[in-house]
Amino acid sequence: MVRDRELDNYAIGGAIGAVFYIEPFATQDVDVFVMMDTEASGLVTKIPGWDYLKERGYTRHRGEAIVVEDWPVQFIPVSNPLEVEAYLNAEVLDFEGEPVRVVLAEHLVAIMLRTGRMKDLARAEMFFSQKAIDKNLLLDIVRRHKLDEEWLSFQAQKRI
Repeated sequence: MVRDRELDNYAIGGAIGAVFYIEPFATQDVDVFVMMDTEASGLVTKIPGWDYLKERGYTRHRGEAIVVEDWPVQFIPVSNPLEVEAYLNAEVLDFEGEPVRVVLAEHLVAIMLRTGRMKDLARAEMFFSQKAIDKNLLLDIVRRHKLDEEWLSFQAQKRI
């Protein structure tokens, strides 16, 4: 979609983004961060590239996701400064010979801390146990995005 100029860019996040850095685990879908049209308003917005996907027969849905080649894909609008930074700083990694943009491990953990769901905190713990992050970079992100309380809570739960 980027090559065909239907999307400006993207960054893979969520659980699939995490498996680029830590041991794989079960997940339901692929989270793809995208920039949305800033002029869009209301509760319903059209994802970038929707017409492109429809033209290629990708019209099946599974929950909030569009099924693309048997993978449910959620297009997540970048919605806050942490996600903007994660989107802009994604690194290009290899997936079966294809270059893909993936959110940095430290941004993934910071987003998990911000979200605070049990499954996200368990995944964040995996990044530490598998030494998959630069703790200094993570702490810089935590400080700049005012996630100090979430970080202290995470530490207090002896997750690291």
